[in-house]
Amino acid sequence: MSAPASEDLWPSLDESLGRQPCFPTGPVWSILPTLKGQMADMLSQMGAMEREGVSIDSSAGVVHIDQSAIIEPGVHIIGPTYIGPNAIIRHGAYIREFSWICAGALVGHASETKHSVLLPGAKAPHFNYVGDSILGPNVNLGAGVKLSNLRNDGGEVHVRIKGERVPSGLRKFGAIIGEDSQLGCNAVTNPGVVLGPRCMVMPNTTVTGIYDCDSKIG
Repeated sequence: MSAPASEDLWPSLDESLGRQPCFPTGPVWSILPTLKGQMADMLSQMGAMEREGVSIDSSAGVVHIDQSAIIEPGVHIIGPTYIGPNAIIRHGAYIREFSWICAGALVGHASETKHSVLLPGAKAPHFNYVGDSILGPNVNLGAGVKLSNLRNDGGEVHVRIKGERVPSGLRKFGAIIGEDSQLGCNAVTNPGVVLGPRCMVMPNTTVTGIYDCDSKIG
């Protein structure tokens, strides 16, 4: 198995659904170092669009909330952040800087996002942490799923390909998850996990490494 590219993980991605990042060629995690620049460029063109009654900190960057997005009470958003058409942000969500919430995506109660992309239809609905990660279209995180993005020793994250540890060049790298994958309740991904499309992670599983499409883990 080689390092997967973006077209391997979300072949059915509909690029017409709102604003989405551009995925560089090469290993899919190469998107992470470019995300800040891409978001800054996009928001400089779109400008701020805030929502009355929503707690927003725009001191470090613009927050753009599409008019059709649903923002429930008790949400706090830190810019720069983009929330796309028909996205849903539920009560108690914490949307931190460089969160790119695409069309129809969902961030739910007590879930936190940071420097991450939720592609169209992705869901982090209950007590989830999504840091330095990408959720593909229609991915669902079960309640309590955490995508760990930092090694305990703070060192460079390595990915495991055919049992070999390959340096990613990144200090913070959570999980990159292919379309239609499902993670069961209270699963945890170690830094540097990549799941192919339609993977199934069983509840209470700790995941390490790269997995092909249709894998059952746990």
